[in-house]
Amino acid sequence: MITRRQFLKMIGMASTAGMALGGYAFAIEPGYRLVVTRYRITPKDWPDGLRLRIAALADIHACKPWMSAARIRRIVARTNALAPDLTLLLGDYSTGMALRTGDVHSAEWAPALGGLIARHGVYAVLGNHDWWSDYTAQRTGKGPTYGSRALEAAGIPVLENDARRIEVEGQGLWIAGLGDQLAFLPSSCAAKRGMDDLPKTLGAVKAADEPVILMAHEPDVFPQLPDRIALTLSGHTHGGQVRLFGHAPVVPSRFGARYSYGHIREGARDLVVSGGLGCSIAPVRFGVPPEIVLIELST
Repeated sequence: MITRRQFLKMIGMASTAGMALGGYAFAIEPGYRLVVTRYRITPKDWPDGLRLRIAALADIHACKPWMSAARIRRIVARTNALAPDLTLLLGDYSTGMALRTGDVHSAEWAPALGGLIARHGVYAVLGNHDWWSDYTAQRTGKGPTYGSRALEAAGIPVLENDARRIEVEGQGLWIAGLGDQLAFLPSSCAAKRGMDDLPKTLGAVKAADEPVILMAHEPDVFPQLPDRIALTLSGHTHGGQVRLFGHAPVVPSRFGARYSYGHIREGARDLVVSGGLGCSIAPVRFGVPPEIVLIELST
């Protein structure tokens, strides 16, 4: 039989453990941890002998104290040290939290990201918070957003329903970027919900026999994609932001946990969903540390 003293001791230990876990989830994991998550993937019909090293950064959500310009510069330095052939930015540079001590303006976070270096270039797409935080874009129902202008000024092309051709080891390759699928809030003046135009994006790819890498901030477009897209890269979900025993209780996707995190292969198509770097709604991360994604594509 448990005595009152033993019971109170157990309650005390449980409370202490709860406070420690809460402190870790609130302060340590979101603000200080940074991991590199690596994948090796051979997409269907990938050209023989072609090797490509891609770094992907998602969901920065710049704000103080969690994601200052100084911290973004440290993430940039860590990314550059990985010597990627290509660095892709998957959207949501603007904060998504009311609980913060200060803002980090695009005039700060965009130049910090402008320090990224990759042999075959750095490209970006926008996320929903980049649209939601731009009140002019919400009022007029169109861009460009201030975040897009800041990235372009920092030397980073923003692909919105567009594609660029690069050449790697003599092989043509297309980097495509889909417009954000949740760009406009219901209260905006826009007649549509998103800026995404998949036919236009694929139409910008002019060579039918060259592989395509697609950036799409939200992974929900994945079931609509043709097999010719070698790899799709997404963010948005934050891996659920809290994962217990490998499961995220809440995932911001109409598919639930289907595209919550990691490498997903369906049929001949490959998708990688990043857990991201910053926080949305609340500054809490548990079981999903901020990550730089590094993908090695080869045969």
